[in-house]
Amino acid sequence: MIRFNCDYSEGAHEKIMERLIQTNMEQTPGYGEDYHCEKARELIRAACNAPEADVHFLVGGTQANLTVIAAALRPHQCVIGAASAHIHVHETGAVEACGHKILTLPSEDGKITAKQVEDCCREYVGEHMVQPKMVYISNSTELGTIYSKEELSELSKVCRRNHLYLFMDGARLGYGLAASDNTLSLEDIAALCDVFYIGGTKVGALFGEAVVITNPELKPDFRYFIKQRGGMLAKGRLLGIQFEVLFEDNLYMKISSYADRLADKLRAALTAAGYSYLVENQTNQIFPIMSDEKLGQLQDKYCFNYERRIDETHSAVRICTSWATKEEDVEALIKDL
Repeated sequence: MIRFNCDYSEGAHEKIMERLIQTNMEQTPGYGEDYHCEKARELIRAACNAPEADVHFLVGGTQANLTVIAAALRPHQCVIGAASAHIHVHETGAVEACGHKILTLPSEDGKITAKQVEDCCREYVGEHMVQPKMVYISNSTELGTIYSKEELSELSKVCRRNHLYLFMDGARLGYGLAASDNTLSLEDIAALCDVFYIGGTKVGALFGEAVVITNPELKPDFRYFIKQRGGMLAKGRLLGIQFEVLFEDNLYMKISSYADRLADKLRAALTAAGYSYLVENQTNQIFPIMSDEKLGQLQDKYCFNYERRIDETHSAVRICTSWATKEEDVEALIKDL
């Protein structure tokens, strides 16, 4: 079975595994206070051109999302996101279990607009309603789309005008930054967002995400929230080592570009064969619409992620490439399609 259903089927990039073996018997302080974590923080700050940013390493995406939101919001405050937002659909109510409502906005492509946020703030006014205080976005989104620099700038402006924090989920940030139509940089994101994270789990690491906090209001006591929400790893150096490797020699962007290139190759073949898409994008996630007959022919050899039914005889699926996808597997799928 060749798996195209997600971008974290494999373990970790070989350079990370090599470094973990090399450092296996080192004795270091725990909980992210070792020199590997500090070196990784320095590399990330430099990549973001944000020397004053706080950088924290958490074990996974759900922990990163609920910890950031719980740390930022008071009990009566809520977070705004797309209806397809990961925190709304795929995290078992983790944010709302912490006592914070998620206000969802309709979206066909996984993104939300500055106008939607502005309208939401005007609608939710007064102590009888929850108070909007944060906007949550993903880049790339759950549908593989990305925000342009202009779109993120407009969101940042409306957030600051309405005293909202702007939080970017970067579980697939590398694939978004490497997309052929991307106009954002890490420096842009650090300047426009109050907090964001750089995904490792889906982009070459065994596990872990790097949360970057640029707004001073969100920095105090953040480690207390990490510990309380279960996101702090005792052997914290395992996270630091992975991000140290990912941000040496631009490895993070190199492997992200590789995944996007293979997705572009597959996407071009699908388009040439006449397939249409649930949503069009240029990242590592592809959402072709296929006939049930074709899916039946492919299911014994390939694993895709089922998205939704389109009509009586067609469905949309998600095909993912990753840093570890084999080019020969992409070529085999193209041939069978």
